[in-house]
Amino acid sequence: MNNMQYNSFFLETYGCQMNVYDSELVRSLLIQTGLRETTDWKSADIAFLNTCSIREHAESKVHSRLGNLYAAKRQKPWMLIGVLGCMAQNLKEELLQNKPYVDIILGPDSYRKIPEYLQRHQSQNHIVDTQLSKYEVYEGLFPSREFGTNAWIAISRGCDKFCTFCIVPFTRGRERSRSLESIVKEAKQAVDAGFVEITLLGQNVNSYRSEKVAFPDLLQEVAKVDGIQRIRFTSPHPSDCDDQLIEVIASNPKICNSIHLPLQSGSNRILSRMNRSYSKEEFTRLVEKFRNAMPDIGISTDIIVGFPGETDAEFQETLDVMKTVKFDSAFTFKYSARPGTKASEYTEQLTEAEKGERLERVIQLQKAHTLSQNQKMIGKTVQVLVEKASKKSEFQLMGRTDNNKIVVFDRHHFKSKDMIVLHINDAYGMTLFGDIPEKEKICD
Repeated sequence: MNNMQYNSFFLETYGCQMNVYDSELVRSLLIQTGLRETTDWKSADIAFLNTCSIREHAESKVHSRLGNLYAAKRQKPWMLIGVLGCMAQNLKEELLQNKPYVDIILGPDSYRKIPEYLQRHQSQNHIVDTQLSKYEVYEGLFPSREFGTNAWIAISRGCDKFCTFCIVPFTRGRERSRSLESIVKEAKQAVDAGFVEITLLGQNVNSYRSEKVAFPDLLQEVAKVDGIQRIRFTSPHPSDCDDQLIEVIASNPKICNSIHLPLQSGSNRILSRMNRSYSKEEFTRLVEKFRNAMPDIGISTDIIVGFPGETDAEFQETLDVMKTVKFDSAFTFKYSARPGTKASEYTEQLTEAEKGERLERVIQLQKAHTLSQNQKMIGKTVQVLVEKASKKSEFQLMGRTDNNKIVVFDRHHFKSKDMIVLHINDAYGMTLFGDIPEKEKICD
């Protein structure tokens, strides 16, 4: 077999924004080898799945897609199938044993070698490289992004927190940060490519350290890049949020007036069992600091219900913190045991029924809070960055406010990437509805 038989590739991404960014790196490497991308997995010569092991549901979806790809490979035996990312790192033995048709298995630190491995596969049945690196941050390798308003930029990789429920330190290795210079260079390249919003990424983005540069310093340097209209970042760890970070966000108009603060649980005992390194009292004081500095700040969170040993009273503590804080939005999850994590060895695992009932209560409470927080926006005039067409009507567009709320509005003469002013006149669920202020309608 020669390389001419590999003409096209299919790339599918599962999981978090970091995986989306990693897929953009992989896409760049594959295009550089002369391959063209296709969205049709049935016709592709190469199919890569960039996978996630954070939750069991994501793994199930990958297994299902692998079944589809195996059927396609039986029709064209030369097809190459690869599994990338966290699932490759965590479940390589299972993949080799139960899915021998998978040709390439690469962990998150092995993507630079993809062109070499495509060459080597001509004479080798299986290629497995899941070695974690203390140094790989993909310095100097820039992603191939799909068209849009926002560009993700990974500023660090790995994690040193070792939360007992989380597999990331085992699938992505220890934390290491990119240089300030390479991050700023990538931000400039993103602007040159037409992006107007930058989102900085890290497993714990605000623990960034490079030489003497800390995360607030990095934010200020990225904000100096001409052409960037907005800067966001995710996900920070509450324990690494300090007064300097709050001051930098509050004082720089380019840095968005929103933050994601993962609570996980409202019980101090459960937080300790999770190894989260803060108490609920410290968390709520941190929220108060952010809101005192920026009264209109949008605050989102993560919440896990049904952690091993969580009692009814401890679950109620989570609801109580939610009622105190009133988050603008929340990503909510049932605890899912991940093999290799400390929490998977804990006794007192809750039943799926118990976890499901608690999750539904959290969801319903958060829906009420999201609506009440959004209703506070009614009557305000806000800046909105136009993103794309509305899902429900071709005559409407959607964009986001500075504090990360979705707004739907009539098209008028607007287009993607415009920064516009809208008057908010209604709120429904997670969505705000706006229109041009009356005085501007007269001039329009």
